[in-house]
Amino acid sequence: MHRRSVRTAVVGLAAVAALTLAACGSKSAETTTTSAAATGSAAASGSASAGGAGGALAIVPVEQIDKSGKKVEVAAGGTPASPAGDGTATCSGVNLAMAGSLTGPNSPALGQNILKGAQLAIKEHNDANANCQVELKPFDTEGDPQKATGVAPNIVSDASVIGLLGPAFSGETQATGDIFFQAGLLSVTASATAVNLTENGWTNFFRGLGNDGLQGPSVGNYMVSEGYSHICIVNDEQAYSVGLAQEIRGALGTNEDASCATEVKSAGSDYSSVVTAVKGASDADAIFYAGYYPEAAKIVKQLRDGGVTLPFISADGTNDPQFVAQAGESSKGAILSCPCGPAPAQFAADYQALNNVAPGVYSVEAYDLTTIMLKGIDSGITDRAGMINYVKNYKGDGLARAYQWNDKGELASALIWIYKVQ
Repeated sequence: MHRRSVRTAVVGLAAVAALTLAACGSKSAETTTTSAAATGSAAASGSASAGGAGGALAIVPVEQIDKSGKKVEVAAGGTPASPAGDGTATCSGVNLAMAGSLTGPNSPALGQNILKGAQLAIKEHNDANANCQVELKPFDTEGDPQKATGVAPNIVSDASVIGLLGPAFSGETQATGDIFFQAGLLSVTASATAVNLTENGWTNFFRGLGNDGLQGPSVGNYMVSEGYSHICIVNDEQAYSVGLAQEIRGALGTNEDASCATEVKSAGSDYSSVVTAVKGASDADAIFYAGYYPEAAKIVKQLRDGGVTLPFISADGTNDPQFVAQAGESSKGAILSCPCGPAPAQFAADYQALNNVAPGVYSVEAYDLTTIMLKGIDSGITDRAGMINYVKNYKGDGLARAYQWNDKGELASALIWIYKVQ
């Protein structure tokens, strides 16, 4: 497979957008991107088409911002780590696991994107290291905290598993964290962004992207800097959504229009309450939705059908090609944030070749985090405690960003990407 050092060439965001749009139609279906490797993108957070030939829409990267909402130039980084290593690794009987929503309405973003990114890293490693064949064992939690607590014991009881990619949702991560902590099993998430996950004393837990304590203020301040001063905040009851809405609300302060703040149920079909609330707020100039793309697609479509044309803004839970596919033309112009980085061109090509689908949100993070665990195995680690210690002390560049964690399991440095549907 290709070595990743070729991906460090700097490519402008205009080229990123062009490549992203060129990838439209290849897929039906939580930055810290300071590395220039991430700017050679073939897909922003995946690609999707809507509106037919000549009318394709895609999620395109626009700019990177910091916590104050200010634009940050993408800086050149070092050589991203390759899962292939030098091809001389030897190992036996050690494997990795992945836990996330592999089925259900959120499975593309909070499961399949992550699994496929990890599988690419595993393939590149195993192809290059005949004497160290590592299996990735997937576990479907359906994104449900209760179901996840039933799956977690199956993961920890497999003695061959010395590292876990996941869980994916914040709610299921909170529900299972103690199980993995007590088992001394490394848990690295590519997507769970709730702030409190690193406040539980879990010394085995590491987050591979910025949290909502970064994303909320970054996006809130960004909206204000863009001139919005009466923003309606809508969220559902899920752990991620409630936490993100709280962080956004804190950043907006008086720039929130409380008269149109709305809480909705997830997995619903009628969101007329949102349309009514927004229409009733005469000063409202933007809508921020904290939640996931299945609901976001329905909400923005019902808003547009109801004659509401205000800018629709959301975050990483919505930043998936399925949002575009399900909302169609109603998604046009939507502004979406993400602590995830765009997919570099060579990675996107390799991912497409393996999976027959374009990479999506969190695919790059999954690849990077799996690569780090594979590097641990290649270094001679054979047990769970050793893997935790390896990641705890890890420092190196990936495709999406530089990876180094503080003593709470948060990245030492992180930024947010802004995307737009166009």
